[in-house]
Amino acid sequence: MAHIDVSGIDYFLSDGTQLLNGVTFKVPDGSKTALIGPNGTGKTTLFKIIAGDLTPDEGVIGRSGAMGIMRQFVGQVRDESTVRDLLVSAAPPALAAAAKAVDDAELAMMEYDDEPTQMRYAQAIVDWGDAGGYDVETVWDEVCMAALGLPFDRAQHRPASSLSGGEQKRLVLEALFSGPDELLLLDEPDNYLDVPGKRWLENKLNESKKTVFFISHDRELLNNAAGRIVTLEPGINGAGAWVHGGGFGTYVDARADRNARFEELRKRWDEEHVKLKELVNMYKTKAAFRSDMANKYQAAQTRLAKFLEAGPPEALPLEQNVNMRLRGGRTAKRAVVAEKLELTGLMKPFSTEIWFGDRVGVLGSNGSGKSHFLRLLASGGTDPEREHLPVSDVEIAEVPHEGTVKLGARIRPGFFAQTHSRPDLMGRTLLDILHRGDEHRSGLGREAASGALDSYGLVGSAEQKYESLSGGQQARFQILLLQLSGATLLLLDEPTDNLDLHSGEALERAIDAFEGTVLAVTHDRWFAKSFDRFLVFGSDGKVYESAEPVWDESRVERAR
Repeated sequence: MAHIDVSGIDYFLSDGTQLLNGVTFKVPDGSKTALIGPNGTGKTTLFKIIAGDLTPDEGVIGRSGAMGIMRQFVGQVRDESTVRDLLVSAAPPALAAAAKAVDDAELAMMEYDDEPTQMRYAQAIVDWGDAGGYDVETVWDEVCMAALGLPFDRAQHRPASSLSGGEQKRLVLEALFSGPDELLLLDEPDNYLDVPGKRWLENKLNESKKTVFFISHDRELLNNAAGRIVTLEPGINGAGAWVHGGGFGTYVDARADRNARFEELRKRWDEEHVKLKELVNMYKTKAAFRSDMANKYQAAQTRLAKFLEAGPPEALPLEQNVNMRLRGGRTAKRAVVAEKLELTGLMKPFSTEIWFGDRVGVLGSNGSGKSHFLRLLASGGTDPEREHLPVSDVEIAEVPHEGTVKLGARIRPGFFAQTHSRPDLMGRTLLDILHRGDEHRSGLGREAASGALDSYGLVGSAEQKYESLSGGQQARFQILLLQLSGATLLLLDEPTDNLDLHSGEALERAIDAFEGTVLAVTHDRWFAKSFDRFLVFGSDGKVYESAEPVWDESRVERAR
């Protein structure tokens, strides 16, 4: 038995802004319930409240069953933690505490070899066994084989940062679905997964008897695996929740019908309000000349007061207005030319030409080298000319390679980083970033900057620092910077991963109108439908072209 009962949750940000307003819903035992909503409405904050990381200002959370959590950082681990640390982060609290005690004791043994330290280490080992540590290592062995193709004893000390984002996600998901927790909270579990990984996740969700509450923006995943959908809808005083008791296939029509009913109810309420006010005014006029009208005047006032006290029907949720305008510009006909290009240790040599105006999807399994290919182009290719340097200060790691890849004349690469890691933007507000500009784009006055932010649905976050934004807001802001920078070659690494449904559709429209060339690494089956051709990084290490998306490439065959 495992469920979640969210009742009347209010949450205020540190600046006094109300983020959540009376959020109420239930996640029934055994259900697969998705949480969706525009970026910045508080989905991850709500998850943190349910997990106990944050305390709501009002309301209560009720739940049953042991809870396992996948937090948003999984897939973006770039610190010194290991595969074992990643698995421990998804383990039950008692097991995680025992693992930390063993780690601390081992570190102490490296500095002190006295008897108390040895006894402490021995006790930590005993506690690890009592907590079920050796049993879980057997499970972790299966998890590592499934996710990485390596046994636990070979994988455990490997840096987590050496895994692709998808490998990190798959590893933690395998552990959670194999673990003892009956209730799972998964914050964007499909991000960074390739399509075979997403299909695996869909099957896991459908087959598992666990209660799962997850955040996702993937339309295919929602359609195939969510039995119920909770929507956080923005309002003037924070977001409220609406529950659709079916899957995504019926969601769009159900929401349209609901909004139409709200509109009709509000229209009737307004009409009744006008009638009551007119009635009060009429009796007020008559009561001034006729004493027998005083009681009717008082009764009309009472009726109006009760009507206003009951209040209007539920307001229509605020719709986010996202209007992306990617401009681009004319360039040489041949935008990218690769000759016998080999990404060292990743893919075999390949040659290709990408022409001005092409929309190219870059597909393949996780760890196949797709992001490396985009980073190589983003840094200007082989021996870049000055005009080919990137149009932002995003840090791009060097990509070892053989052969050559050259960019055409007037090609200015604009890179959208999958992890949104932008040290150059940290500690600065959005308004300050746009106002000051940089060597790639002119600064904007306050009014123009606010207008640009408004077109991306970010004007309400103008005074927030970049790192305080949600993943989706950071994604939209990165795309805005590309718009302002004059990029003529868009290099998008999983651009829709953190975008809400509305923003994803806005990006598709912007790319369609962009005058230039677009290459996008994507595992978004819906998004890929809008591309002209595809470069597929195959499991045999070869890169080939396809006119249709190819989603069934397996793990790349290489020594691990």
